[in-house]
Order: sequence, then structure tokens, then C-alpha cells
Amino acid sequence: MCEPQHFDLVLAGARVVDPETGLDGVRDVGIDGGRIGAVTADRLAGDTVVDVSGRVLAPGFIDLHSHAQTVTGLRLQAMDGVTTALELEAGALPVRTAYAEAAAEGRPINFGFSAGWALARMQLLDGAEPGASFEVFSKYQGAPNWRRPIGARDRARVLDLLEEQVRGGALGIGVLVGYAPDSGRDEYFAVASLAARLGVPTFTHTRFISTEEPGTSLEGALEVIAAAAGTGAHMHMCHINSTSNRMIDDVAAAVDRARGYGVQVTTEAYPYGSASTVIGAAFLAPEKLHRLGMRPRNILRVATGERIADAARLAELREQDPGALILFDWLDESDPADLSTLQRSLLFPGTAIASDAVPLVGQDGDTWPVADGVHTHPRSVGCYARTFGWLVRELGVLSLGEAVRRCTLLPAQILEPAAPAMRRKGRIQVGADADVVVFDPGTIASPATGTRIRTSTGVDHVLVGGTFVVRDAQIQLDRLPGEPVFGRHRD
Repeated sequence: MCEPQHFDLVLAGARVVDPETGLDGVRDVGIDGGRIGAVTADRLAGDTVVDVSGRVLAPGFIDLHSHAQTVTGLRLQAMDGVTTALELEAGALPVRTAYAEAAAEGRPINFGFSAGWALARMQLLDGAEPGASFEVFSKYQGAPNWRRPIGARDRARVLDLLEEQVRGGALGIGVLVGYAPDSGRDEYFAVASLAARLGVPTFTHTRFISTEEPGTSLEGALEVIAAAAGTGAHMHMCHINSTSNRMIDDVAAAVDRARGYGVQVTTEAYPYGSASTVIGAAFLAPEKLHRLGMRPRNILRVATGERIADAARLAELREQDPGALILFDWLDESDPADLSTLQRSLLFPGTAIASDAVPLVGQDGDTWPVADGVHTHPRSVGCYARTFGWLVRELGVLSLGEAVRRCTLLPAQILEPAAPAMRRKGRIQVGADADVVVFDPGTIASPATGTRIRTSTGVDHVLVGGTFVVRDAQIQLDRLPGEPVFGRHRD
């Protein structure tokens, strides 16, 4: 009888789901040197053998949209099954510094950044000092110049700075045009043209969120589609659920038709009817709230738990602290029509799951466990567990295999042309990176709320490059194996 193959680590007896090959069956998975060395129905031997029978073993979840780029923020995401979390919508600037500082500090999961268009404008037009992406974005939210239209000279400076970031390893260009809706359409088109020339995607927060003309959510989506069609760039639409608002059917139809003509437009969504951003966001101005179907009381100030009473109080807070983090209900999940709207945005074909995780409020350093007085949006800690617990198990509107695909292979494929390393992620195959999640499909869920951080349940193990960062549902505080994911232009 032949001796079984021997590996550093064997995960034995799980239901293995590989979204690319369609594998869905009981297998042993052997891991050596950070890569998957075997996926087989035969018994494997290893220095360490972990019995994971009765569990699902899938590629680690790949989050295209995470602003929670601290050790603690990424640990919370690891507890949700995430093995790669990327800051692509807001981006970073300078990206070389962002990568270097994250690598020097260490990260529990893989990380990466786009070039930040809004940050470039803040630096060039308002003298913003470099720093952590979301901190700079919040600090300079009320600065006077970065939202305004600019002339040809300044536009060229912005484009040159963005190209410099892409050539420094950025994964694309993040374009928060929804926070500067009065910036020029010609500039947005020029950014798309730059991305097309460099062969990298853009990641757009669309210009408008509204069901009222002019400036509807549909118009914002059509701008992205037009830029893709007119330049040949790959344009990615961030959180199509919230930016489409209640126009998801029109937006989805436009995207679907454009894809049919070969236009490169990709999409993502998160499974919540509430969102989070800074209170100074352009679309949250008191006089614009009705365009979102909202009132001031839909807005919660995270640091204090205050529900905004009226338009006067909202205006006051926007003036005092425009960078303050807030949560807002863009629809009512208790309303059947609104709940159906959310579900349709999540089920739109080809839509990746992405969290839009936001930073922690009230956190003092990278301490664990997170204290009760620390707050964030529940999507920051439970996006993926909610996907499997709610959409797959409770509602049955997504199959487990399709949910795995939307959380793993699809985001990897969105990035592959610009990031060669992503070809080894999002798969359970020989030669793939050993970025793996093992979870219980019968119990996976997110107990997190808008007032209490609670880590996901039912996630047993998470490995990054073959190293356990979560083992037996416990974070491994001494493990920081996360690696940078660079764009192909890194020099």
C-alpha cells in the first residue's frame, strides 16, 4: 500500500468548495510553504492534521472595499473569514508609504491600495499632509478647495500624481466623485482615460444618489458606463446597493446591457440597508436628504449615539466636525419593498460582496478584545457571515456555491489583469495561495449591531499563506502573516 502524501498541514474531511472548477465535495487539503499542494479524496498525512469534517472549506474571502486598515480592524475582518482586504475606493497617497508602513507594522491578512483621487485633490488643492487614508479624508472633509471644478493645469497635476501612484504599485485609481459632485465631468473622463492607458481599473463612488431629477442615481451610474465605453477602461462601481438607492432595477439593467456590448463595468454590494460615512458628505446636506428618501433622524452620530433631531442640528454638526463618522439608514429593512430592493441589488449577476468596512470609533491603539465602548458599522465585522447566514441559510436566495464565488473568485477575477498575485487567490486548487476559511454553514452568522461590536459566529479557522490567523474561532494575536498585494506597474 502506498504511503499517503505528507504535508506541513492537512485540513481533513471538509466539504471543499472551489468556485472556479465547480468542486463541491469532501476532500483533504494539503498545504506546504504557504501554497495548496493537494486537494484529494484520498487520505493525506501531515505534521499537523486538523479534522474539519462537517465544515465548509473555501477560499478566504476577498474584500475589495475596506477602510478598516488597522491591525484591529483587519483582525475583526479575519474573524469574518476575510483573508485579503483592500482599500480601493478611497485609496491611499502616497501608496509607497501606505504599503511600507503596513508591512513594517504587520497585518493579520493581506492588504493593498489604489491611488486616491480625492486624496490627491486634497493634497494639491488644500495642502493636506500625508497620513492614513480615512484619517486624512475625514480631517480635510471641510477644506475649501478639493471639491471644486479645476482648470487644465490643476487637472494635469492631479493626473500626474495619480500616475505616479500607479507606477508605485497601486492597484488602480479610487474615485470618490460622489463626495465632490461639482468636480468636472471632463476630469472624471480624463481619470478613466489614464486608467485605460495604464491598464488598471477605477473604483468609483458614483456622483449622485437620488431618485429625483436631475442628478439621479441612474445618471451617476450612466457616467461610469459612459467613461468605460468611451475610454475602454475597466470601471468598477462601488456599493451598487446604496448608491443606486431605490433605482437598482434601472441601474442594473443599464449595467447589464453595457456588459452585453463588451463594456468593462463591474459591481459590488454589501448586505445592509444602512451605510456609514462622514457627516460632511456632500449628499448628506440637509437640503438634499429628501433626494435620498431620508430625514435627519435617519442619521446616527457614531461617537455619541445621537440621532440627529432636525435639519438645523445636522447643519450645525456638519459645520463643527464634518469628518465625524455617522451611520445612516438609506432604506428601511423592516419595509418589505425596501427589503426587496436591497436583495435585488445583492442578487444582480456578477456582483461581488464587499464590506465597505469603516474605522473603529473610540479605539485606543490596537488592543484586543475590542472594548464595549468602541463602535463601527456592523458591516465592518460581519459582512460575510451575514451573507452566508442570511442570504444563503435563512432566505435561500443564494446557493452556498454562488455565495462563495461572489466572496472569493469574482473579486479575484476583477483584479487579476492589474494584480497578477490575484490569479493565485480565490481558489482551492493545487498551486493556489493557502488563503482559506473553514466555517460551519449551519451556524455562521453576524451578531454585530450598530451599537455593539460582536465578532462573527461559525467561522472556525482562517489561514493566510498557510498560517492560522483564526484557529478554533479565536484570533491568533501573535500571527501577522498578511502580505501586500501590488499592482502590476510596481517599479
